Amino acid sequence: MSKEVRYCERCSYIFLKFFLVVYATLFWLIGAFVLAIGIYAEVERQRYKTLEGAFLAPAIILIVLGVIMFIVSFIGILASLRDNLCLLKVFLFTLAICLILELVGGIVALIFRNQTVDLLNKNIRKGMVNYYDDLDFKNIMDFFQETFKCCGGNEYKDWEVNMYHNCTAPGPLACGVPYTCCLNNKPSEVVNTMCGYKLLEKERLDNIDIIYIRGCTDAVFLWLMDNYKIMAGLLLGILLPQFFGVICTWLYITRVEDAIEEYGHYMDGLLDSGPQGTKQQSMLAKCCKCMPLID
Repeated sequence: MSKEVRYCERCSYIFLKFFLVVYATLFWLIGAFVLAIGIYAEVERQRYKTLEGAFLAPAIILIVLGVIMFIVSFIGILASLRDNLCLLKVFLFTLAICLILELVGGIVALIFRNQTVDLLNKNIRKGMVNYYDDLDFKNIMDFFQETFKCCGGNEYKDWEVNMYHNCTAPGPLACGVPYTCCLNNKPSEVVNTMCGYKLLEKERLDNIDIIYIRGCTDAVFLWLMDNYKIMAGLLLGILLPQFFGVICTWLYITRVEDAIEEYGHYMDGLLDSGPQGTKQQSMLAKCCKCMPLID
């Protein structure tokens, strides 16, 4: 009778352990780095912030992302070093859930593209209300308008929601748009910060040679469509490491479980050349040596 093991024989215990320790440690260091940047950015934001809310604050996003990466990766380090099945399964399920949520979120955003765009425009307009009071959002909005050559969320007239740019407001900014909306045909010249003066009163075609007419959400989506290869590479760079982490953690769990089943304790046989009394696989598991045993 042929003897089979349910875990991949080519993936040894030592290889999987080393891979998981390095994998979890790497992401733990990245998480700590992201968390440190987020904390620093939040401290700076609190020093100059005039708003009570944290709307669209990149520092908060970095802190949350850093905390999640730090905790999950630390669990992975402890689990792989101690061969703790409970922590290994927590690490496995957490990685799998994060991967599934990312895939589902991306698919839902593509299927409901119009709703996604409307949600983005709504949130952008909320940020534009406090454009001059929230330095974080101001820097982000200026970056997008200059980089993607756009103005506002849905269109340039979205700037009417700002109390300084509204046509009923007093002051030189009334009925105008920020200078980052203006066409910059001569980068060597000094920027005219009042180039958007009173342009909200004019028709769309009258402003086409002065400011960017297209909204930033449409501009970003068009850029993504034109640079789909870059986006595909970025998505693979985010998803593939998580996928490999899930697979290797699952294989490692099967190695430890099999050793405990065979020897009573994993240290009695995992470092040997091979198990001394392996159990036969079920008919379903024979198609792949990585399949688990089925009673």
